[in-house]
Amino acid sequence: MPDADNTLIFYIVGDNGASSEGGFDGTINEVMNLNGFPTDLHTVVERLDKVGGPDTEPHYPLEWAWAGNSPFQWVKQVASHLGGTRNPMVVSWPGHIKDPGGIRGQFTHLIDVLPTMLEAAHLPAPKVVDGIEQKPMDGASFLSVVNDAGAGEVRTRQYFEVFSNRSMYDNGWKANAQHTLPWRQDVAPGNWDSDKWELYNLKEDYSEAKDLAAEMPDKLAELKALFKEEAEKYHVYPLDDRGAQRLAIPKPTPSDPNRTHFVFYPGAVRLAETAAPNTKNKSHTITADIVVPDGGSEGVIVAEGGSSAGFALFMREGKLVYHYNWFDEERTEVVSEKALPAGEVKVKMEFAYDGQKDELGKGGTATLFVNDEKVGSAMIEKTVPGRFGIDTFGVGEDTGSPVVNTYSPPYRFTGEIKAVEIDLQ
Repeated sequence: MPDADNTLIFYIVGDNGASSEGGFDGTINEVMNLNGFPTDLHTVVERLDKVGGPDTEPHYPLEWAWAGNSPFQWVKQVASHLGGTRNPMVVSWPGHIKDPGGIRGQFTHLIDVLPTMLEAAHLPAPKVVDGIEQKPMDGASFLSVVNDAGAGEVRTRQYFEVFSNRSMYDNGWKANAQHTLPWRQDVAPGNWDSDKWELYNLKEDYSEAKDLAAEMPDKLAELKALFKEEAEKYHVYPLDDRGAQRLAIPKPTPSDPNRTHFVFYPGAVRLAETAAPNTKNKSHTITADIVVPDGGSEGVIVAEGGSSAGFALFMREGKLVYHYNWFDEERTEVVSEKALPAGEVKVKMEFAYDGQKDELGKGGTATLFVNDEKVGSAMIEKTVPGRFGIDTFGVGEDTGSPVVNTYSPPYRFTGEIKAVEIDLQ
């Protein structure tokens, strides 16, 4: 690498702590668990030979997460304890670090990494980006720690909060309140005032093994007051302990939270699910103007999601098909009664949601139209309430894992797509 000795590299090992989101028995579809539908153990066993392949999105049982985080308590999402937050970090800077392989035990936080990079590069934090004024960074550079194992801590105070699991670190002391369980996405406990707070001295007890709360109530009260102060400063309140329920809250639609009409053109692919129109828990229509060549066409007109969950409107053997994938457990297809004619054609899928305004994941009827003529209809018994997963939205192809288990991605449309319109009720 050119100028390798002057290249600063940060390698952070992990994404929070090890994850327990697979539940006690593990799962073959993590997205299903996160939506509040635990996988039945018998289903996991039946498809055990598929784990690790492209037909499942598995997650190990939570017991492995607990073991993986040892000697720390708890797991990912439980930000109250180090098992939910503490990760190793490796820093490489050959021309500057004088003790390669050295250990640094000073407390740092992820928000401190970028300020450290900026100081190392002798660059100021940007005040304006693309004409948008930036908020000041909350992090502090720990470049002094990188260069000197004996340097003092630059971050002496930090709050933590995820799903109401919360903690306050201050000069080696740490107060913790565990509140929710990651494998219970369908439960919203509330009652924050009844949470049991713990107290640890990390300078003498790095793994949070000895709870000092009963011995030092004044110190605990001091840290609880600090948490409240930091939480108010950084807009943590109101606390929200919902799991799957929070996941199902509609995100603001692109450009305008009240927008209900969207138009997409070929080339609009790999859009994040949260950047695409949210068709969940409501009636909606998908309309496309396409050109079918002589001899018919194949391929995806529009698709969102993947093998874990999602929908696709596509052509197969010259016929229009709408496929709905409910967590790879229930799949529903509507197929047009006859092949589409050649030339310019308007196709539409109209979904009539059976649930009321605040009811999530209910079923509905999907109806297909070709040139305004009804050509097929079917009842979809259940729909996804929150998220389809990590796969994306796209026009003209299905990238990533396929929504439909009978075609191979990207299954590009062989005709012409002029536009795809989505209307939400």
